[in-house]
Amino acid sequence: MTLREKQSKFAEMIWELLGEVRRRGWEVTLDEFYRPPETAALYAKQGRGSVKSLHTLKLAADINLFIGGKYQQSTKAYEPLGVFWEGLGGAWGGRFNDARHFSLPHGGMK
Repeated sequence: MTLREKQSKFAEMIWELLGEVRRRGWEVTLDEFYRPPETAALYAKQGRGSVKSLHTLKLAADINLFIGGKYQQSTKAYEPLGVFWEGLGGAWGGRFNDARHFSLPHGGMK
């Protein structure tokens, strides 16, 4: 599968994830989807990510979850969405201490 095909698949998966959020009666705001390489390098320098971030390839998204109007920060709150996402073939950041992160693995990266 080419990178462009993966990006298209990732967009469809995000659509499905947002549908799951809606079915549960929850809300999300969209945080970071695309991250320029310069920003990825800066975050890596600060210990907040990797230079090889899937955000730079448009294969990762960070979302902010709200349940009952309250922003959720715990991994446990995101877990039902993470399990749903993994069922679509994605990688969920809750497995590596970044619950807001949803990605499509590529080139050995999550």
